[in-house]
Amino acid sequence: MFFRTVATSAAFLVVLAVTGAVAGPAWEPQPVTEHLQPATTSTAIGGASADAGEPGDYEVRESPVVVALAPGIEVGGLLREPVGAPDGRPGIVFVHGAGTGKAADAFTLAATALASAGITTLVPDKRLDTYTTRHRDYEAMARDYARSVAYLRDVPGVDPDRVGLYAESEGAWVSPVMMVDDPRLAFQILVSAPVVPPRQQAAYAVDNYLRNTDVPAGVFRAIPRAVGMRLPGGGFEYADFDVRPWLAEQEDPILAVYGTKDASMPFEQGARELMADAPDVTVRFYAHANHGINVETPDGLVLHPDFAADLADWVLGLPGTASAPPQVAGAQPEQLYLASAVPQPHWYGDGDWLVGVVVTAGGLLVVGPLLLGGAALAGRAARRRPGRPGARLAAGLRGPLTGLGAGAAATTVGLVAYLAAVARLALDYEKDALVVQGGWIGVRLLGIATVVAAALLVNRLRDLRGRLVTAVAADTPGRLSVHETPRGGAVVVRTGFWLTVLGAAALLVTLAYWGVYQLGI
Repeated sequence: MFFRTVATSAAFLVVLAVTGAVAGPAWEPQPVTEHLQPATTSTAIGGASADAGEPGDYEVRESPVVVALAPGIEVGGLLREPVGAPDGRPGIVFVHGAGTGKAADAFTLAATALASAGITTLVPDKRLDTYTTRHRDYEAMARDYARSVAYLRDVPGVDPDRVGLYAESEGAWVSPVMMVDDPRLAFQILVSAPVVPPRQQAAYAVDNYLRNTDVPAGVFRAIPRAVGMRLPGGGFEYADFDVRPWLAEQEDPILAVYGTKDASMPFEQGARELMADAPDVTVRFYAHANHGINVETPDGLVLHPDFAADLADWVLGLPGTASAPPQVAGAQPEQLYLASAVPQPHWYGDGDWLVGVVVTAGGLLVVGPLLLGGAALAGRAARRRPGRPGARLAAGLRGPLTGLGAGAAATTVGLVAYLAAVARLALDYEKDALVVQGGWIGVRLLGIATVVAAALLVNRLRDLRGRLVTAVAADTPGRLSVHETPRGGAVVVRTGFWLTVLGAAALLVTLAYWGVYQLGI
């Protein structure tokens, strides 16, 4: 029995491994073979005027404002003005990234520092009634932010022809659209700009986060299957938005800045594409800076010490600073892999289908055991009622069937919990070998134990020659003949058995799809 179980288990494991390998798309990011070479480690802006204002030159007056977007629709904002600065000064409208929405909580350090250098800044609230995780329209967002541009142009002391944009992260998919829609805009500052489409950036970020967390190689199989699929319920059309046609159309100067500790952005690739797509692009890389160009200090995160001064020099020095060398400067960037297109899974990897399979399988694993439990109760009652036979699973089937159903469900829950734990570690830039390595081994061992239960069940069925039902009665301690087996009870037992097997099998195939049964680690 032992060797039969081992052989059957091995056969099942091979089938599941092959199924998982051939079922989904493969995606292997290509390494960066040639890095950008900054001309100097200094991030100072070439062509900057010695007479330009510096952060701290002016006191800053902060005023809450209201910007009308459409009849009956408005957003708040914070206007910061340099007190005593000369008229005709530049103005900057800030465009939010994905993690920000309220002016009171966003861009405080950068907007204040630039205002203290003599630049009027406006941070509007993001319009949130049309912005959700599932639905985002970057062209519509550009039209909304354009209202803030119009507002800033009317602020006393601001030169309406010197108004530009500061766009961070996701906002860098919005601001190029604004530049094309409004040729009067003078410049844009792109902070941690992905440039590549959102789906490519997401795959790059997930891959990079997982590498930083030291996950086993097998976990990477999930990236194209999760990022490439159509997510349950539809939506997410913005995932394939391509901003590069807008970058190619606009002609105004761009300052692109990145932090070398930003694991979510393909910063070298983004800089290269910007320089290829748009004229007058100046690129700066800030050492040890994160996504928001913040650096860690004993007192917490602060703006990189050179960042605000460089921005002020570039804005106040335009147009002379637009094309002044060096074009690329700062810390040496080290992007390891390229962001690239993610293949879409086949129909069975579609989000709605996957969710439907898991939910249906879970339902079967509830209904099947309930039917078997009801039949068992009826069988016990039959022992006390002469002449009323009952039906139950044949001897030796209940244990492995329970192991199969419970193991499939537990492995699925374990995989979800493991991926959630890894995601938390990755987003926090943390490592934990016990969770990352030990958790993966635990999930896979649980999956293997479930397959062993399946092998035991199959071998037991072979020994019983496929007979699933045993009849029981008070006056017949042993097994009744087939003719004496109660038909209704037998149907219930068989139905409960096959529903449980079908639900478990569906989960095992799903687990194979997500890499639990792949060969190797």
